[in-house]
Amino acid sequence: MIEKVRTYIEREVGLSPSGNDPVVFVGLSGGADSTALLLILKDLGYRVHALHCNFHLRGEESDRDQAFVEELCQQQGISLSVRHFQTKEEARRRGVSIEMAARDLRYDWFREELEKESHGYIATGHHLDDQAETLLLNLIRGTGLRGMAGIHPKHDNIIRPLLCLRHEEILQYLASRKQSYVIDSTNNERDALRNRIRLDVIPMLRTLGPAAVSHLCLACENVRQSIPYYIKGIEVAFSELGITAASFPLSALLQGSQIHPIRTLLHEWLAGKGFNAVQEEEMLRAAESEVGRMWYSHTNTILRDRDSLLLSSKEKKRKTLPLLRQEIVCCIGETGPDIAYFDADLIPLPIEVRPVRKGDAFVPFGMKGRKLVSDYLTDRKMNRLQKAEQFVATCGNDIVWLIGHRSDNRFRVGKNTKRILKVTCEVTDDALLSS
Repeated sequence: MIEKVRTYIEREVGLSPSGNDPVVFVGLSGGADSTALLLILKDLGYRVHALHCNFHLRGEESDRDQAFVEELCQQQGISLSVRHFQTKEEARRRGVSIEMAARDLRYDWFREELEKESHGYIATGHHLDDQAETLLLNLIRGTGLRGMAGIHPKHDNIIRPLLCLRHEEILQYLASRKQSYVIDSTNNERDALRNRIRLDVIPMLRTLGPAAVSHLCLACENVRQSIPYYIKGIEVAFSELGITAASFPLSALLQGSQIHPIRTLLHEWLAGKGFNAVQEEEMLRAAESEVGRMWYSHTNTILRDRDSLLLSSKEKKRKTLPLLRQEIVCCIGETGPDIAYFDADLIPLPIEVRPVRKGDAFVPFGMKGRKLVSDYLTDRKMNRLQKAEQFVATCGNDIVWLIGHRSDNRFRVGKNTKRILKVTCEVTDDALLSS
C-alpha cells in the first residue's frame, strides 16, 4: 500500500523523496486519515512538518486532539506547529458558517506557513471515499463540469497523496502498525449534508454494487482529464463574446445558443466566487433586471450595470489612498483632475481625506445649489462599484473637493481672493481599504 502511494505521488505530483526535497506540511487533525498520511510520508522519506488547528469548537475533545498530535509528533520525531482559533467569533465577524470559517482559517494559516519556505507543499488526507462524497455533494448543489472532477490530486501547492486509497485501506494500515487515532464525534452527526451522504447515501450505493464508490471516483478522473480541453473552449467563447474576468456583457446573455451555451459560460465566470444556484439563475435573466441590482456572496459583489454584469471583490486589497500636498501660490497655474485651487482664507483647516459616504453632498464648481455626490457621479455615468471607490477632501463637515472630479464652489478662487491654496492629490499604498 505504501508503494501504491509512492507511485501515485510521483505520477500525479511529480515529487520524489530526496535529500533536497521541499518540506511537506501535513494538515494533522489526529484522525485516521491525517495520522496515516503523516506516517506514510515519513516512511517514504519525505521531509514533513505537521500543522494542527485547534478550532475550540468541541470543548475538551478539541484539547484532547491537540494533546494526541503533540504526543504523536514527539514519538515520531516530527516537528509540529499548532494554531488556536476562536472560530465561532470569526464566523460571526465574517458573516459565514462555522464550517466555512474553519476551512478558510485553516487554509489561510497553511499558506502562511508555506510562504516561509522557498518551496514546499501542503498535504491533506483526502481519500477515494472523500472523492465520491464530494462528487455527490457537488451534483446535489447543481455543479458544472469542474465540480464533477471532484478533488484534484494537486492544486497549486496543495496535494492529496492518499487519493489513491479507500478509507478501509487506511484503517487497515493503521491497524497493522497498532497506531491509534482520535475520532471526531461530530462526524456522526447528521446536521451536515456531507455527513448524511457519508453515513446514509454511500452505504446505500454499496448495496447496488461493491464497486459503486470506485466507479464514482473513476467518473471524476475521466472528467478531470477532459477539463483542459473544456477550458480551451471556454476561453474561445469568452473572447468571442467579450467576457472578461471583471465583466460579463448583457449582450452575451441574449445570444444564448448551442454554439454559445450561456448558462455554462456564466457558471464558469462565477466559479469560485461564492454565488449559489438561485443567484446564478437570477443573473441569467439579468437583462430583464433593473440597472443597479446587486448580488452578494461572502467574498464578491456583482452589479447589474447598464450593459454588463460587473464583478468586484469584497476582500481587503491594496488600494491607492490619496494624500494631499498643500501650498500657498501667487496665481493659478497648472490644472488637472489631481489639482484643485481654493481661497485659502475660506478654507477651515485642516483638510482631511476619506472615502465617499452615502448622503454626501457638495456645491460643484460653477453651480449654486447643493448636489448629492452620488447624483453627480451618476450624471458622469459611474456605476455603484465605481462610486464606492471615490474619495473626498473635507474641512470639518464640509466637502471641499470630490477628488479627481470637481471642487466645491463655496471655496473657489474669486476676484477678492488674497491668498490661493493649491492642493495636489498624490497617492500611496500605505493603507488597506475594503472595497
